[in-house]
Amino acid sequence: MLRALLSGIFGLALLAGAAVLYLYYEMQRAGPSVEPVTVVIERGTGVEGIGAILETAGAVRSRYWLLAASIAPGDERPLQAGEYEIPPGASALAIVRLLRDGKVVVHRLTVPEGMAVAEIMTLVGDTAALTGSLPPTPPEGSLLPETYNFTRGENRSAMIDRMRAAMTEELAAAWAARSADLPFSTPEEALVLASIIEKETALDRERRHIAGVFVNRLRKGMRLQSDPTVIYGITRGSGRLGRELSRGDLTAPTAYNTYTIPGLPPGPIASPGRDSLRAAVNPLATDDLYFVADGTGGHAFAATLDAHNRNVKRWRERMAGQ
Repeated sequence: MLRALLSGIFGLALLAGAAVLYLYYEMQRAGPSVEPVTVVIERGTGVEGIGAILETAGAVRSRYWLLAASIAPGDERPLQAGEYEIPPGASALAIVRLLRDGKVVVHRLTVPEGMAVAEIMTLVGDTAALTGSLPPTPPEGSLLPETYNFTRGENRSAMIDRMRAAMTEELAAAWAARSADLPFSTPEEALVLASIIEKETALDRERRHIAGVFVNRLRKGMRLQSDPTVIYGITRGSGRLGRELSRGDLTAPTAYNTYTIPGLPPGPIASPGRDSLRAAVNPLATDDLYFVADGTGGHAFAATLDAHNRNVKRWRERMAGQ
C-alpha cells in the first residue's frame, strides 16, 4: 500500500516536473513571426488582453504563453503601455522583458531648416503618431528646425511647445556668443537676419559670408535687397511663390520688401537652423557688399558694383547655356 502511494506521488512529481519543463520550453521557444511585428498596447490593458493583441498580431503562438511568461518568477515589474516593435522570432519571455523595460518605438519628426511656421504646423498636423489638436499658430521663426524624437501618442501642442522652447534656447545661446559691434541690438533682430541667411543659402560654408554681406550693408545704410524677403511679403509663408519674381514684385510696397524698406524687415521670414543663427551673430569679416547665384548651387561674392555686375553677367550666360 505504502509502496503504491509513494509510486503515485513520484509519478505525479515527474508529471509536474515535465509540465514545468514544457512550460519553460514554450516560454523560451522562438515565436512564430518571421518579420518585425508592431503592436500598440493601450493604457489599462490587462495581461490577458496584451496576450490577445500579440496573438492576433502573430507575435506569439498563444496568449497563454505570454500570460505564463508574465507570472514566471524573477521579475515582478508590470507590463507597460506603448507602441512596441516585436523582433522576428521573439520568445514570450523576451516579449515580456521588452514590455517590462518599456522599450517603446521611437518616432522621429524632422523639421527642415527654412520652413515657414505655417509649413511646420502642417507637418506636425499630418504626423499620424501624434495626437490632439494643433495649438494656435506661433510667431514666424519661433520654432527650431531639428529632428525631434517622440513616442506614439505625444500631443501635437506639446510638440510645438518643444520646438518653441528649443528655438528660445538656441537663440539665447547664439546671442550670448555674439561678436561685438553688430549693427543690431536685440536677439530678435538676430533671428530676423538668421532667417534671411537661411533662405539665401543651403551651404554651410556660405552662411557667415552672406551674414557678412548683410551686416556690411546694414552698417552702410544700404538696403538688403534680399529676394526671399520679397517672396515672404507676397506669400507670408503660405507656400512657394510658383513663379519668378517680377520687376513689379521688387518695387511692391510690402513690409518685408527689403528692396524698398531700409534695414531689417519687421520679423523673420522662416525658421532658421543653428548654423544660420550662429552666422547671423558671428558674420565673416569681409569687404563684400553683393552676392549672386553662380549657377552651381553656390554664390559669387563681390565688394564693388562693377564686380557684382560681372558676376551677374556670368550667371546669366551660364543659365542661357543650360
